[in-house]
Amino acid sequence: IERAIKKATDKDAGDFKEILYEGYGPYGIAIVVETATDNHTRTVANVRSYFNTCGGTLGTSGSVTFMFDHLCVFKTAKTDNIDLEELELDLIDLDLTEMFVDDDNVINIYAKYEAFGGIQAYLDEHNMEIVRGEFVRIPTDTKDVTAEQREALNKLIEKLEEDDDVTNVYTTMAEEAEE
Repeated sequence: IERAIKKATDKDAGDFKEILYEGYGPYGIAIVVETATDNHTRTVANVRSYFNTCGGTLGTSGSVTFMFDHLCVFKTAKTDNIDLEELELDLIDLDLTEMFVDDDNVINIYAKYEAFGGIQAYLDEHNMEIVRGEFVRIPTDTKDVTAEQREALNKLIEKLEEDDDVTNVYTTMAEEAEE
């Protein structure tokens, strides 16, 4: 027990590698799994087993990532002194793809993956509080599924998300329609 505790607490953060897995879930839904792991062999075995037991298949590198736009997203509080048109024009020069204010009065900024540093610097220079900054993968096209199909796909997604090495799971499954 002491050896296991020592092994777990002695791990350096530098030992972790980010690895991307791609595959298809049941019903042809594309899935991208982002992981951070210190043991590639364990992680690939786990991810492969989740796909296999839930009726999916683990694919090769590049097999589904082309179906997703890799973007950076910033959320910043909207204040009265922010001119949204001027902000949008400035950010277009930094590869802005979309900007909108949501119901919570938060400015949502979507830009190309490579624009993260430039947009972060711009927001800092203009004293805009960054509530959140992250990377996301947004499907370029989604696929509708039935309730039964959604249940099977959610089983796979839940198994993946429960794994300690998995950081994010993205799919081409369409959002559930609100009634």
